[in-house]
Amino acid sequence: MSEKLKIGITIGDVNGIGLEVIIKSLNDTRILEYFTPIVYGNTKVASFHRKAIGIQDFSFNVIQAAEQANPKRPNMINCWQEDVKISLGEQNELGGRYAFLSLEKAVDDLQAGQIDGLVTAPINKHNIQQEGFQFPGHTEYLQSKVGAEDVLMFMISDDLRIGVVTGHIPVKDIASGITQEAILQKLVMMNESLKTDFWVQKPKIAVLGLNPHAGDNGLIGTEDEEIIKPAIQRANEAGIFCFGPYPADGLFASDAYTKFDAVLAMYHDQGLIPFKHIASRKGVNYTAGLPFVRTSPDHGTGYDIAGKNIASHESFLEAIFSAVHIVQRRREQAELASNPLAFRRLSKDRD
Repeated sequence: MSEKLKIGITIGDVNGIGLEVIIKSLNDTRILEYFTPIVYGNTKVASFHRKAIGIQDFSFNVIQAAEQANPKRPNMINCWQEDVKISLGEQNELGGRYAFLSLEKAVDDLQAGQIDGLVTAPINKHNIQQEGFQFPGHTEYLQSKVGAEDVLMFMISDDLRIGVVTGHIPVKDIASGITQEAILQKLVMMNESLKTDFWVQKPKIAVLGLNPHAGDNGLIGTEDEEIIKPAIQRANEAGIFCFGPYPADGLFASDAYTKFDAVLAMYHDQGLIPFKHIASRKGVNYTAGLPFVRTSPDHGTGYDIAGKNIASHESFLEAIFSAVHIVQRRREQAELASNPLAFRRLSKDRD
């Protein structure tokens, strides 16, 4: 049997619910059958959160490096030694400072091949701003670390997958960010991810319009007719099976989205509002287009409920298992690509 995957986990804001959902997720030892968890944080901070939520029989195996991880225990690498004053529910500079130390160390190990995938607990996009992190969020930071030309914020669940053309930008800048090239690039990345990461052989993608009623044939804005439709045509000519533009309200209200393998939204809230409603507490934020696998729960720092033992860890668990499955699929895809006979045998078995 092959060695279990090592999945790195960052703790996010130390004043939020990150460590709570991490501890709750790893508290069930059955999860260790599927992967070896390596949390990047600090044992004293973890102990503070464990006590705050009243979990008694849980501890981390402390290691110095990922290669020392015990496959039968939740492992932790101490990313700093000094004591930290935890102020549950408070947005402050310390929360951002230590969230970045956790993230930086985990990404270094990820790029060095010491871990196989990464799951990130929520950060606060304001207090994490510092030397080394001057980005709107995880997605842009990771893109910069690997020098990727583009990445796709891909929200995934059992019932729905939604990507966005424009991500963390002001609403007033959305229209100028919608170009044929931007849409086509996101469709290429989404199509490739569906094939490689989710094993959808012939992806079918719905593309949303920008304006109400998808522009209503040019009566409500011209972007849908002049930009989005031509981009869809170019994508189809390139072999990507996509349709639209669809009015967002109609596509989701009629459940028409269920006829597609994924949906490409034009901007953040257009995609994430229906996604979070439909996925409920089981949504995952996946960054497609990176050379490694990174997932995250689809919620924030949860300052208002930090330390109260009421945070749900469902989304975090989904993020962990999504990372494991995607890493496994990528590896299987690579192996099958080098062994066509095995690919034909597997395809026949699946049929």
